[in-house]
Amino acid sequence: MLTKRQNLKEVLKGGKPDRFVKQYEAFKLIMNTPITRLKPPIGGQIVNEWGVTTRWPEGQIGAFPVHDEEHTLVKDITKWRDVVKAPNIIHPEEAWADAIATANAVDRNEQYVTVFVAPGLFEHVHYLMSMEEALMAYYEEPEAMHELIEYITEWELKLAKEFIDHLHPDAVFHHDDWGSQINSFISPDMFEEFFVPAYKKIYGYYKENGVEVIIHHSDSYAANLVPYMIEMGIDIWQGVMNTNNIPELIKNYGGKITFMGGIHSGQVDFPDWTHEIVAEHVEKACRENGKLYFIPSHSAGGDNSCFPGVYDVINEEIDRMSKEMFI
Repeated sequence: MLTKRQNLKEVLKGGKPDRFVKQYEAFKLIMNTPITRLKPPIGGQIVNEWGVTTRWPEGQIGAFPVHDEEHTLVKDITKWRDVVKAPNIIHPEEAWADAIATANAVDRNEQYVTVFVAPGLFEHVHYLMSMEEALMAYYEEPEAMHELIEYITEWELKLAKEFIDHLHPDAVFHHDDWGSQINSFISPDMFEEFFVPAYKKIYGYYKENGVEVIIHHSDSYAANLVPYMIEMGIDIWQGVMNTNNIPELIKNYGGKITFMGGIHSGQVDFPDWTHEIVAEHVEKACRENGKLYFIPSHSAGGDNSCFPGVYDVINEEIDRMSKEMFI
């Protein structure tokens, strides 16, 4: 029987996996670093390390920045340098002790030591200034937007160096939502102009320094961006929703990139979920998308679920499908 890591490699290269990869099982996410993002408690709010106010309302499944007049950080993109100050990236060595211990405890034959980065470049920009203002600024003030993205990119490269120097990761799990359920937030041409060069720098740096696998999370429609994902160096697009034509993506791009998702979290991870509902969606995803270049997973960006039990039942059902589809 292949290890979790070996089995994943077979899926990525179109080899001979002996079962489906169960969601995040091949990745040990290292979340206890001194520079992992801050987020508010449920029902509360914080001002994060960049000065952005984020709030997690009761009854909602996640946090989001507050963009009223009082709380929006960047009110004039042409003056972003006056208010955007990158947080300190250097911490005392003792602050890394817990994360180093977590990484050292991982059997790297079994799992990838995986660092976690969020938010990504696109999200970071609209966290600072709101989605509406950001989308308009790509058209109205492209020079200032290029400068802001470059500033955040340089900070991310420093972040990558700290991760590499302290944890020697095998994989990176990087968040950045690039679309809604039905389309990308910006056109492919605009995406290529503003984000492809920046991500090539970031992901290239990780690959040049021992990272084997780049996992990029965007739980969205982004089929129109897949060629750019490949150019950036992404190995796994995590979060691919079933609003994308996943079988067609596998046919066209399998061997260059792997697709992780196919199980829409909004359709299985909700208050009245049942085992039967989960089983139906897992079976559909596995049978439609096949054994290679595909990892069945909920679309959410982490190894957990919003409602207790959902993540574990998805894994149980993936096991069932492995028994039915792998002989």
